[in-house]
Amino acid sequence: MWIPQLELYLGIWSGERLGQTMSWLRWWDNLGNLLLWSSEQADQESQRADQESQRADQESQRAQRLAAKLRELGVDPD
Repeated sequence: MWIPQLELYLGIWSGERLGQTMSWLRWWDNLGNLLLWSSEQADQESQRADQESQRADQESQRAQRLAAKLRELGVDPD
């Protein structure tokens, strides 16, 4: 159901929440994107942070390998 004053849709979403699988009232934006609950947003941010940390670790390891290779070749990487 479109609510023009809020510019949001209110509808029924079936899924698990609070340990219960059932139908829940949920909000969607005008493009049809489900608006996340705060716990879902926190989980999503945590996943993004973990991915970014992994990417940074990989990049650091790559830089260390390249620096070691340069040292083997007699080049000071610093």
